[in-house]
Amino acid sequence: MQLVFASNNINKILEIQSMLPKSIQIISLDEINCFEEIPETSNTIEGNAKIKADYITSKYGLDCFADDTGLEVEALNGEPGVYSARYAGEQCNSQDNMNKLLAALDNNPNRNAQFKTVIALNLNGEQHLFTGIAKGKITIEKSGNEGFGYDPIFQPLGFSETFAELSLEQKNQISHRGKATKKLIDFLKIK
Repeated sequence: MQLVFASNNINKILEIQSMLPKSIQIISLDEINCFEEIPETSNTIEGNAKIKADYITSKYGLDCFADDTGLEVEALNGEPGVYSARYAGEQCNSQDNMNKLLAALDNNPNRNAQFKTVIALNLNGEQHLFTGIAKGKITIEKSGNEGFGYDPIFQPLGFSETFAELSLEQKNQISHRGKATKKLIDFLKIK
């Protein structure tokens, strides 16, 4: 089975492809000649996943899946949430985002947070949603060189390491994206 993955994020593509069985092949946006930025205009993670999947299905007529992920920090009323990728501004990078988040938390003792991923699958004219959540906390400082995004400051529940200190295989077992992807795979196996 071939499915378009509506993402230009090479890290997400590699992470998900490493989890999929060999019978499911990801087709990139480049491979379907989709080079435009797909707008993410919803104020929910679910909404943005749906928008991206629907964009590909309506414009290219292809079955696809799309994900959206947000980091939700309890002490910041769920921020950065849907703005996780551009928390420090449109032209920011992961370091800028982490620095802004650490500054916003400052010495706040409540470091509770969760990553949430929603995958929207458009298959055979139907849409299905798969959600994965990883609970944990925001560390005081960055630690680790693996992963991407907020991984160096997110310590998953039950671990003393951050996501950025875990191998890709370890992270995929417990991460938000890993959990949502496992639900997607289980669903595709029975289709």
